[in-house]
Amino acid sequence: MSVPPEKIAELKQIIHGQLSQIGMQSRIRDVMSEVITEDYSNGQVSEQEIMQKLKERGLVDDLMSNLQFQNQGDGQSLRRPATHFLDQDDKVTNLPVKRANIDPSRRYLYFNIKNGKAFLEHIENSDPMPGQVSSYFTFHIHFRGQRFKSRPVPCACEPDVDEGFLLEVHKESSGEAGKMVDESGMLSICDKLHIALIKTDVTGETTLVSSHFLEWRPVLTAKTGRFQTSIELKGTGDESKMAAGVIDIQLELFPKPVKIIGQEVLTAQLSMERNRQSEKERLFLVYAKQWWKEYLQIRPANQERLVKIFAQDENAITRPVCSFVKPLRAGRLLDSARHAARFVSLMHHKKQESVGGGNKLEQWTTVHGFLCRNRGDCEDHAILLCSLLLGFGLDAYVCIGTKSKGSVHAWVMTITVDGLVTFWESLNGHRYIHEPIDPDMPPMDKMHRPKYPYKTIGCVFNHQSFYGNNQPSEHVDVSHFELGNESRWKPMSQDAVLSVCGLGASPSWPTLPPLCSSTLDPTLVSNDLEQQLRVLLFEHRRDLGLTTVWDDQLSYLLTPALAAYELERVTGITAGNEEFQDSMKQCVPDGHTFKGYPIQFSHRNARRAFATCLRSPVCEEIVNCRGDHVRLAVRVKIYPYPESACATWIMFACKYKSVL
Repeated sequence: MSVPPEKIAELKQIIHGQLSQIGMQSRIRDVMSEVITEDYSNGQVSEQEIMQKLKERGLVDDLMSNLQFQNQGDGQSLRRPATHFLDQDDKVTNLPVKRANIDPSRRYLYFNIKNGKAFLEHIENSDPMPGQVSSYFTFHIHFRGQRFKSRPVPCACEPDVDEGFLLEVHKESSGEAGKMVDESGMLSICDKLHIALIKTDVTGETTLVSSHFLEWRPVLTAKTGRFQTSIELKGTGDESKMAAGVIDIQLELFPKPVKIIGQEVLTAQLSMERNRQSEKERLFLVYAKQWWKEYLQIRPANQERLVKIFAQDENAITRPVCSFVKPLRAGRLLDSARHAARFVSLMHHKKQESVGGGNKLEQWTTVHGFLCRNRGDCEDHAILLCSLLLGFGLDAYVCIGTKSKGSVHAWVMTITVDGLVTFWESLNGHRYIHEPIDPDMPPMDKMHRPKYPYKTIGCVFNHQSFYGNNQPSEHVDVSHFELGNESRWKPMSQDAVLSVCGLGASPSWPTLPPLCSSTLDPTLVSNDLEQQLRVLLFEHRRDLGLTTVWDDQLSYLLTPALAAYELERVTGITAGNEEFQDSMKQCVPDGHTFKGYPIQFSHRNARRAFATCLRSPVCEEIVNCRGDHVRLAVRVKIYPYPESACATWIMFACKYKSVL
């Protein structure tokens, strides 16, 4: 029986995990020691003899008994060859798939995506050759604090998805948390089901193909408790009015409702919610126009300032900027506000580009879409970081302004109880203490100038406040951030902001999703990437006519340095440098020279990382090192963060005998 490639990869990974266990390793070492002691008189030990001893000791049987496969025996995993797509996260912690246990006292919504059609952009990808790597789709689902992700599906005009998700319909009333929600209760639940379709190409680049908010309540009108329909997925950004494709879906309630809601009742409920939402938005728009008029009357030059009250999301829907921010608690996934800043900085930065070039596209992606794509613009990073800092109890705001070269930028600001202002750069995790400069003072020298890269600031906001900069100068270095002083910052009415951005005020706008823990096994992916880099370095030196001798001890001793670098990035504190320097002095003999080159990436692509490193003269000097007693080392340490973010630290090093 032939085994598909994905099962071979899965089998290798599970066997590797079993062999990595301490007990199994010690038993193998005992057998190896015994075989060598008994049979070394022959001059060599054959592989067959070692395998025979392992079988006699029962190690092979124990290993086979511990193996667990996904979908064992049901044949479902053989339906689609995984060779049609490239799984960038194949080195993950394997957990056996279990059947979902349905609590009969709870209400569930089963959402099934059957198949797709009319994805015309991928019509040429309909028949990938066996073994060919191509782009793939992934569906991400968010509903009332629950998140799910489909398996990768090869990009095609008619992708065969066939994926189901079991979603719990919560009863939120206090004291009735364990009570099954009834039909009238479900009718009043206005949260929509968010479907984010992500495309990943062969290079690992991700694209948000569609972001659709599904109204699920028509299932309440189905007499059988099962509702089937087709939904058209629209594109995002410039393509938000264009169809990206169509998916056939099925909704089903478990257990089946006793009472069926009439179609006219559902229509009336949805109409009432839309009218209520429209009226709130209309009243806020009237207030915002009046606020802006008063703001311009204070100083006509305010017309040129970046006071952004509304923004468009990926579906080209205009919303108040305050509605994008909500306090977000990370549970046990992030330990502090600085860990949150580090996590957000590891999300890839990608500017939104419009078709035909020109200025960048105006698009603020919803947090769920940003997390699923794992890349976004500076506004997306700032909104996520501000939400996390609010979740950690800080008084945080998103700032809209410009950088030193005049480009529009967004960053985060926190204000302590004592009035200390700190700027947080969400793209790199740096923090800057702000102290306003007296504009009447003489110019400062370079050493004492502010270190932050921000030039002007137009407004600051969070989930319940909005302030427009009303100071004579919009330059950051001379601005004061006493937000309660209306002569410097013109506030919006908090009641007006909360009327459309408060909790439950606008059900048509998405709630923030919870963060998901990383699926990466850091030890496994670190070892794998390190081996790939060793091969690349060996081949590079071979092409130059150089031999490569590895020093495993030196490689191991580089680990504390990488740990110290990551700790410094998170906390700003340097630790362990003395021990590392002492270990290097012990490892490098007298008369020898040590050189090291550390670098950090937010991806795990070995070839990209190696090519980037070679552009550094320091690293190139290490990789191309010539001389006496040259020993090379490379160490990789990967630190996983929530979602698919990770900090990949790599250090190349060498030691050689000094000739001079």
